[in-house]
Amino acid sequence: MVEQGLVSEEVFSFWLNRDPDAEEGGEIVFGGVDPKHFKGKHTYVPVTKKGYWQFELGDILIGNQSTGVCEGGCAAIVDSGTSLLAGPTPVVTEINHAIGGEGVVSAECKLVVSQYGDLIWDLLVSGLLPEKVCQQIGLCAFNGAEYVSTGIKTVVEKENVSAGDSAVCSACEMAVVWVQNQLKQKQTKEKVLSYINELCDSLPNPMGESIIDCDRIPTMPNVSFTIGDKIFNLSPEQYILKTGEGIAEVCISGFMAFDLPPPRGPLWILGDVFMGVYHTVFDSGKLRIGFAEAA
Repeated sequence: MVEQGLVSEEVFSFWLNRDPDAEEGGEIVFGGVDPKHFKGKHTYVPVTKKGYWQFELGDILIGNQSTGVCEGGCAAIVDSGTSLLAGPTPVVTEINHAIGGEGVVSAECKLVVSQYGDLIWDLLVSGLLPEKVCQQIGLCAFNGAEYVSTGIKTVVEKENVSAGDSAVCSACEMAVVWVQNQLKQKQTKEKVLSYINELCDSLPNPMGESIIDCDRIPTMPNVSFTIGDKIFNLSPEQYILKTGEGIAEVCISGFMAFDLPPPRGPLWILGDVFMGVYHTVFDSGKLRIGFAEAA
């Protein structure tokens, strides 16, 4: 379009209307932006990797509390083809726990916490690198390229041994992430292990989604993302999706678990839940992405 002189700017922009009763569902503009669809100025961040329009998140907060997961960097993309807001299972589980999400209870998760929680804590406190903790305990082995299960058997693995082995290794790795985050908050071991045991109950179901009690929406915390030098808030009304009416009404968390393996992952995907709140500009000419409050 630019080469043919059909548009003057190397930019395209999205406005998604989250009102299900509106006649107009949204708008994509090629070659610029529609000033009717945003308020104030856009906050721009550079594209760190082409292809997915990848950029860097500064922080992720639940309420006003930092999760601490982005201290080593958090890669993110904005994607109109993803309905929800997707991220790594450990952090999404923490978010869904904070907002009262109910996922499938993971027996492997509770097993790891009860049997190895103290040891995970002690190893992290002693200074062992987080990525080596589960290998040290013996729940994961390193095959030269990635961590794999060692084949330890548990009661829940009788029907599907390989899946169970993998789940125990994954549960250990999640527990390490959670303990590491809580250590930064300077909580006691007992409080941390109790909290992590609760997180096991909030693990998303196999499709990655979690159900929410609709009556709890007014008391839920904001979930926020730091992009550039600005905090972008999502209120409960904005990150909860409602389907059905009356007694058939169901509320779904807008946060779903999605674990993209390295080297492309881990990756956060800010889908329609985010783009519906924030008008998004993709600037191909300057290789940057901009966000402003949608109007």
